[in-house]
Amino acid sequence: MTSNDTRTTTDTSSWDAPAPGHISLGGNPGTDENRDRVGSVVTERAVVSAPDASAATPEALLPAAADHLALFQDVEGEDLRAWADARSLADEVLPRINDWWDRGEYPIELVARLGELDLLTDGLDVPGHRTLSPLATGLVNMELSRIDGSVGTMVGVQGGLALRSIMLLGSEEQKQRWGDSLATGAEHAAFALTEPDHGSDSVSLETVARRDGDEWVLTGEKRWIGNGAGCHLSVVWARIDDAADPALHGQVSGFLVDQSLPGYEAEVIRGKVALRAIHQAHITLDEVRVGLDQRLPGARSFKDTSRVLFATRAGVAWGALGHAIACYEAALEHAQNRIQFGRPLAKAQHVQVRLSDMLQTLTSMQLYCRRLADLEAAGTIRPEQASLAKVHNTRAAREIASNARDLLGGSGILLENRVIRHRSDIEALHTYEGTDTMQSLIVGRSITGTSAFA
Repeated sequence: MTSNDTRTTTDTSSWDAPAPGHISLGGNPGTDENRDRVGSVVTERAVVSAPDASAATPEALLPAAADHLALFQDVEGEDLRAWADARSLADEVLPRINDWWDRGEYPIELVARLGELDLLTDGLDVPGHRTLSPLATGLVNMELSRIDGSVGTMVGVQGGLALRSIMLLGSEEQKQRWGDSLATGAEHAAFALTEPDHGSDSVSLETVARRDGDEWVLTGEKRWIGNGAGCHLSVVWARIDDAADPALHGQVSGFLVDQSLPGYEAEVIRGKVALRAIHQAHITLDEVRVGLDQRLPGARSFKDTSRVLFATRAGVAWGALGHAIACYEAALEHAQNRIQFGRPLAKAQHVQVRLSDMLQTLTSMQLYCRRLADLEAAGTIRPEQASLAKVHNTRAAREIASNARDLLGGSGILLENRVIRHRSDIEALHTYEGTDTMQSLIVGRSITGTSAFA
């Protein structure tokens, strides 16, 4: 590509351009007619039913069989409305998500749809938009992931990471430029922190922002960046090289980088078997130049970066809960309806014991999440508490999903029954926003007073 080309790279030589609003790299979509198909992986053979998209009461949104301790039956007011708004997307997403997932296609127009419902703010105070309480923020994360993990991740990337970076650490001008645009989904943004050689040790990132007169020059690579290709903005985290400013020199800061700038190259990572309906990119920054006003002034060290990461960690615990609920409900429904040896599976003692075990695990996840929301609302939540919940809930979600897949038998590996999609997506949650090991070490440091990171 020449230096004047837009630096987002895709190979579309073997198939027609995707429909407007989609980014499609998962194979050969074929004809326009096939591109809109749903029958290939969403069929009448499904053994689990879709959730009621019109549900608007706690009992309808989360029946007693999945809320055994009635932990969410008291949700009301704006919290309940936000929860119901998230559920309303079920009718729009579920008939097509398996096909998008199967083809690795990113229906990016859903970001704008989430913006229409005002679900992208992730609890942030953005002028002109509703400010969700910690409970409502969690319920939205839960419900969207209960529908599909890629949709939940859209909020996590756009609102939880990119928008949060700007609203917490940006200048007033930056907030005015990007706040409403990202909250409505009119433009799409990425959070570019992780690097090929620095995942868990992201504090050691090697991407450099060198001061050159009235510009910053960014050089380095980023990996696993949601919305990093084919979108508008990347919040790039880099180590500052500016000997004239000793306070910033060597520290990590955030930079607002237009993805169309010369030197910005992004390739969608292919071959994923999780979160296939949203794209992550490998980004190469080759002397990308941005103005001095494109640095986030509140980002003066990695501690400021951690403020953003900490705020999203609780959201992962809620997302894991949503996946687990979907899997548990599918297993329960299948057990009640599947006839084997002349009786429903649910009449078998070992099946009832397994469902009871799944419910116990699910209830523990709900208790973690509800307590996190209470702590955050009181302003007393600590990072290690969010870490504990993240570790517990992603482990628990994996357990429930595996049990559900087994209880569904052969039906459990079909996308049309949703469990296998959730089971695969949970693997991404288990790793991102801090791996199981790293979060456990954060908790370990808290309870022992000794760091084992180095």
